[in-house]
Amino acid sequence: MAQELIKDGKFEYYSKGEGTPIIILHGLMGGLSNFQGVIDFFPEKGYQVIAPSLPLYTMPLVKTSVGTFAKHIKKFIDHLGLEDVILLGNSLGGHIGLVTTKLYPEKIKALVITGSSGLYESAMGESYPKRGDYEYIKKKSEDVFYDPAVATKEIVDEVFGVVNDRKKLIKTLAIAKSAIRHNMSKDLPNMTTPTCIIWGKQDGVTPPDVAIEFDEKLPDSKLYWIDKCGHAAMMEHPDEFNEVLYSWLQERQF
Repeated sequence: MAQELIKDGKFEYYSKGEGTPIIILHGLMGGLSNFQGVIDFFPEKGYQVIAPSLPLYTMPLVKTSVGTFAKHIKKFIDHLGLEDVILLGNSLGGHIGLVTTKLYPEKIKALVITGSSGLYESAMGESYPKRGDYEYIKKKSEDVFYDPAVATKEIVDEVFGVVNDRKKLIKTLAIAKSAIRHNMSKDLPNMTTPTCIIWGKQDGVTPPDVAIEFDEKLPDSKLYWIDKCGHAAMMEHPDEFNEVLYSWLQERQF
């Protein structure tokens, strides 16, 4: 990241630009750098991009859940005095965005989800994680993307570090279980917030059927596909992702 994180009370976040706030919500194994393309593009278009660090590993275990993270985001929005925010989340971040939008619709002007959990996700499979097996973690990291080369050594090292840290591993498994338990299928038909769904056609973690179900159940949604793309469209095809999202925001006059 080009700019240092801002430490503000119990919150830590990155901010760039001025205008309509877009709050980025990263995934379970992803960091803020996954959204570098978004961070570089949208401030020049009149948006303030805000990327908070999610307290995935600092929350007490008993409170480690999707719902608690959604409440954390609400407190963050209130702390910054923001109104009418756009939430943008990938994977677990999309799920947190969905729950935040369900609980606090008055705060959220629009929601953008890509490769989001909330209906179904294969996660790392039944055998995840094999601690100490670097090649296994490398293969699983590569499987997240259509192009395995996107899983750089830096990304693999980060995942490897998490699964070999006992405390982080316990939290990771708790979050994954919470995501599976917190299924959104019954909530979606009642969520009228405009939602942009951007999905990789070859997403093997949250397959294309998941995107179709989100689109069918959400009352005000639009689904866009990105070809030759896995679970993290904003990483694999940042330019196309930005163009699709910006067009939707312009179309909705957000």
